[in-house]
Amino acid sequence: MSRSAVIAVAIFLIAHLALLIGLTAPEKFVFDEVHYVPAARQMLGFTPSQPMLNPMHPPLAKELIATSIAAFGDTAFGWRYPSTLFGALAIVAIYLCGLALFSAQGPAIAAALIAAFNQMLYVQSRIAMLDIFALGLSLLATAAFMHGFRRERPHALFAIAGALFGLAAACKWNGLFPLGVCIVIVAIVRLMQSWRTLFADARPGDWYRPDLWPDFRLHHVALCFLVLPAVTYLAAFVPLYGFSLSDLIEAQRRILADNTTTAIAGHTYMSSWPSWPLLARPVWFLFDKTAEDNVAAIVFLGNPLVLWPALLALVVVLRDFVVARRWDAFLIAAFYLGPWLAWALLPRTLGFIYYYLPAGTAASLALVYVLRREGLPRWLLWAYVGAAAIGFTVMLPISAAFIGTSMQAFNRLMLFQSWI
Repeated sequence: MSRSAVIAVAIFLIAHLALLIGLTAPEKFVFDEVHYVPAARQMLGFTPSQPMLNPMHPPLAKELIATSIAAFGDTAFGWRYPSTLFGALAIVAIYLCGLALFSAQGPAIAAALIAAFNQMLYVQSRIAMLDIFALGLSLLATAAFMHGFRRERPHALFAIAGALFGLAAACKWNGLFPLGVCIVIVAIVRLMQSWRTLFADARPGDWYRPDLWPDFRLHHVALCFLVLPAVTYLAAFVPLYGFSLSDLIEAQRRILADNTTTAIAGHTYMSSWPSWPLLARPVWFLFDKTAEDNVAAIVFLGNPLVLWPALLALVVVLRDFVVARRWDAFLIAAFYLGPWLAWALLPRTLGFIYYYLPAGTAASLALVYVLRREGLPRWLLWAYVGAAAIGFTVMLPISAAFIGTSMQAFNRLMLFQSWI
């Protein structure tokens, strides 16, 4: 087994074990678990099959929750266990993305640690919602795409990416956003090649080259980024609908209608996409008084020591993409901006900061990109990882219900009025 594979397995095991600690607190539904766990129970026949619960999202993540309930029981552990698996996979995927971008173990491990120390990933990995399933699969797909991007023959890696993107979309449709990024990238490269575009001062690190993927034909593009995603996506519906074409079409129509119509505004924790990078409005998943002056809280916010500096790092990344045409900066910018700005295109008034999870997780790659630049001391990256760990530790009492905190400490952590 290669060194990279050993490290990936170690990252997965450590992350998985860390995410399991205190997983069953509280032993009641938290936030949107009230929608997804009953839908999973219905798949197991625990409740009447009609009407179908939660038809507005594809079934794969709910099928995985149902499988866990069947294996471990209809308990908080059974509901949430699959989320810890996919949260750990998401951290491994960031490590794999780091290997593709930086070609070095140290920066790749640092990227995985920064992603792990971002409260967004931690909180979402410990709740029975759909987002972490889509994130883990789409990040693994993104890693495959990044590893194939600079290869002469990317066919196998692009095919793996396409299949994984289909599975991500089968959990939640926002798994389509990074797939769309890949399609746009491939389309731009092929269009520029058809125009015989050349950079006058071409460099080895350019994101575009006229000889990129010489044998990757149009039918390969269709197979990798259209056919394979469609096959793996639709396969998730077979346990529910069999091979009934009319039922499959009706299921897609219902999902499309529910996710593209303008929602009625008014949710307590709703926020709009421009505010998410600023952490302007968190979501309180749980706030329970456990004693006179103690609370159990789960606040989906994100680590300010990660996500605010990431905005500055992204400015550098964008500059290097535009000015230096660097391929690594190009991919980081694409897979940060694409999954975030895609929400601006949807005609929905109801949004939440956890929709920023894919972009917020990819932001760890931008931070490592900047902190390992030539001229900077090597220790600076690891000092920053330490600072991110401190921020994570400070926020842990409002991220994990099993720890609990005093009202005084909770109020100190709520830095802004909009966080309350």
